[in-house]
Amino acid sequence: MKNIVMSHKIERDEMLKQSFVPRAGLAEAVQSMTGGLIKVVIGPRRAGKSVFALQMLTVAAGSDFAYINFDDERLMPPLDLDELLKAMIQVYGDNRIIFFDEIQNVTGWELFVNRLQRRGYNIILTGSNAHLLSRELSTHLTGRYVEFRLLPFSFAEFLTARSFAVDETLATTERQGLMLKQLDDFLRIGGFPEVVVRGTEPAGYLTALFDGILFKDVVKRYGVRYSAKLHDVGRWLIGNVAREYTCTSLKNALTFRSVHTVENYVGYLIEAFLFMSVTRYSPKAKVRMSAPRKIYAYDTGMVNAVRFRTGSDTGRLLENLVAVEWYRRRNEFFSFKTAGGKEVDFVVRTASGGFSLFQVCYDLSDQKTRKRELVALVKAAEELGITDGTVLTWDEEGVETVGICQIHLVPVWKWLLNR
Repeated sequence: MKNIVMSHKIERDEMLKQSFVPRAGLAEAVQSMTGGLIKVVIGPRRAGKSVFALQMLTVAAGSDFAYINFDDERLMPPLDLDELLKAMIQVYGDNRIIFFDEIQNVTGWELFVNRLQRRGYNIILTGSNAHLLSRELSTHLTGRYVEFRLLPFSFAEFLTARSFAVDETLATTERQGLMLKQLDDFLRIGGFPEVVVRGTEPAGYLTALFDGILFKDVVKRYGVRYSAKLHDVGRWLIGNVAREYTCTSLKNALTFRSVHTVENYVGYLIEAFLFMSVTRYSPKAKVRMSAPRKIYAYDTGMVNAVRFRTGSDTGRLLENLVAVEWYRRRNEFFSFKTAGGKEVDFVVRTASGGFSLFQVCYDLSDQKTRKRELVALVKAAEELGITDGTVLTWDEEGVETVGICQIHLVPVWKWLLNR
C-alpha cells in the first residue's frame, strides 16, 4: 500500500509542474479552503476536475497536501481504508489536507471521509457520478460539504486557453468575424481540455471517451447485462440533442421490451454526466413529470464526434451550447410549449421568481423562420404574463417590438461572454 501511495505522490508532483488554464469559480473555491467543510468537485470525466482541485490547493496550500487517485486499479474494492490512511501518514506525515480524486470508485467512501472530517482533516473530493455522490453526500455529509460543478471549458475559458484576444485596431466587422470563427471552432470541437489545450484530434479522442464512460462508469458500476443496448440508447440520445423524447418513444425506436429498462439506462447516462434532461415547464407538477423532455449533451464536440450526421445541425448545436451554459450558471430552466403548440427553447426562472424567455435561432434571414420564432416568443410571453423575450442568434443584433412584447436579438457569443 505504501508503494501505491508513493506512486500517487510522484503523480501529484508531476501535475504540479504543469501550467493550467484558470477556471471560472476558482476564487470562490479557494475561499472555501479556509473553512472546515468538505469540498466536492463534480462533473464529467476528463473535464478538468483534478486540475481545478489542484488549482484550489496550490493557491491555498502550495504543494503541501496528500493526494490519492482512486482511478487506480490497485485500489479497487475490497479496499482497507484504514490501511490506506496508515500508508498516507507514512508517506505524507501528519498532513491534514487531503485530495481524494474520483472518490466514487470506493465502496464506503462517505463514512471514511466523514470520519476524517470529524478528526479535523481538510478534504477535497472529485467525482464523475452525480447521483452516487449526491445520494451519499446528502445522507452522510448533510451540512458538512460545499459543491462545485466543473464542466468542459466554457466559451470564455476556451478563448483563454487559445490565448485569443481581439485586436481593437481592426474594424468592427473584422473583429466580429474573428470571434465568430472561434465560436464555430468551439461548436465543432467542444471544450474538453485535452482537445483544446493539447490539440488532441477530437473525433477519435471524444468517441473513445464516450465509449469509456459507457462501459467504465455505467456498465461495470451498475452491472448492466446488455451493454450493446445501453450503447444504442447513448447513440440515439447524442444523435437527438435539443429534441424532445419520452422513454416510451425510445423503447419503440430501439425495440426494447421494457420502458423501465429504458428509464434506467437513460438515468445511468445522465448520472454519468453524458447528458442532461430538461423538463417542459408547467405550473402543475403532474404535467411537468409526464410531458416529453429535451435531451442535451455536456459538450458539442462529443456530439459531433459520436453522432451519425446526415447534414448540418448548427441550430441544434447552438441550442445545446446555450442549455449547458444555463446549467453552468446554475439557473433553473425549462423548455416551453404554448397552449397552441408553439415551442420556445428556454424559460428561465429569475432571481425574483419571475420568468425570462429565450429562443435560439442560428439564422433569422428567412421570413417564415423569423415569424415562427418571434410569434412563439410573443405567445409564450402572453401566457406567462411578461412583456419581453430574447432571441440568441449567430450574428444578428437589435430590438423588435411585436404588439406589446419587446424582443431583443443578441449574438450568442456576446451572451456567452456576458456573465
